[in-house]
Amino acid sequence: QVQLVESGGDSVQAGGSLRLSCLASGFNLGSYCMGWFRQPLGKEREVVARESILGGSPYYVDSVKGRFTLSRDSAKGPLYLQMNSLKPEDTAMYYCAASLPRYNGYCPPLSDGYDHWGQGTQVTVSS
Repeated sequence: QVQLVESGGDSVQAGGSLRLSCLASGFNLGSYCMGWFRQPLGKEREVVARESILGGSPYYVDSVKGRFTLSRDSAKGPLYLQMNSLKPEDTAMYYCAASLPRYNGYCPPLSDGYDHWGQGTQVTVSS
């Protein structure tokens, strides 16, 4: 059974840092595209950081470039999202997601391309 479990969410002040973790079980993490997505209250889910190609460099949404870093400890995970210089607009529920890569090895760009999701971890940034 595929399972993703996020942790690390918290309430912090603007300028602070958090590291989110995603533990995966039930599948070979090294064969899956992984990413972090977020959904602010009342808004649509958006990609934050994801692998652009299996094992390749990450893609970041413009609003987090230079502040967030996506990484894995190894092919077996866990998956991390290091978040620095946090802003109030980063407040959201953050989700870890996994998907098999496309036929050409590239990872799905949007949330609707991901098959497996964690339950989410809340990040709240106060000004």
